[in-house]
Amino acid sequence: MNLNATLIAQFVVFFILAMFTMKFVWPPLMKVLDERAEKIANGLAAADRGKAEMAAAEKRAQAELATARDEGQKRINDAEKRAQAIIEEAKKTASDEAARIIAAAKADAEQQVTRAREELRSQVATLAVSGAEQILKREVNAAAHADLLNQLKTEL
Repeated sequence: MNLNATLIAQFVVFFILAMFTMKFVWPPLMKVLDERAEKIANGLAAADRGKAEMAAAEKRAQAELATARDEGQKRINDAEKRAQAIIEEAKKTASDEAARIIAAAKADAEQQVTRAREELRSQVATLAVSGAEQILKREVNAAAHADLLNQLKTEL
């Protein structure tokens, strides 16, 4: 019976050790494991929230980028329209200026033609008087015959 007594003693020691472990060691160990599991669960949840927030932020960034791209394209289009308007305005201004210069040149040319005609008439009248003097071999008084010379100028 010695073997049975040893076996029973071992069983009693094992039972006391198991009770001691279940009463004093197991609860703090389970508490630490539960806290660790909770931290891991919280970390995984935070990671999931972070992924979701990152996806949402990426979507917002894509939307902002698309908006900026559209706005940039709109500004480019507006600038091109403005440039085209400026070019058209410059062409119109240049055309108006060219027409004004041409009109001024025509008016100046007409004035020069009129002066040249008047000068030519005066020279023709002088030549006519000079020719008449030579034909008549006497001097014709220009002051006395001013009406006649003016009439001659008008006819020329």
